[in-house]
Amino acid sequence: MMWQDLVFMTGSSLSIVFLAPTLRDADARVPLGTSLPSMAIGLVYGMTFATLGMTFSALGAFAAGSMWSLIAVCRSPTDATTLTRRDGLRLFGHDLRRWVDRRLPEATPTDYF
Repeated sequence: MMWQDLVFMTGSSLSIVFLAPTLRDADARVPLGTSLPSMAIGLVYGMTFATLGMTFSALGAFAAGSMWSLIAVCRSPTDATTLTRRDGLRLFGHDLRRWVDRRLPEATPTDYF
């Protein structure tokens, strides 16, 4: 075992210990903008460590990513479970339409002559 593997595993274990109170607190609210990127980073780090042969680091990173996914599901301020794919596409289309409307310049009659 490399010493770096032990260091990364220790860091991941500490993050799990520090995140546990957030998961246990029923009143805690963690925005999805915080929890989802942290979850993704943990899982990507886990995959990366696994490909480098750093088994303990990979397990620790996967555990931290899993903890963040539980926080995203259980402690997000919105009810993320009710948002369907159709709603997500509808909201995306609405936002895109607003963005395009703001970007298009107002045409005046002098522009056509």
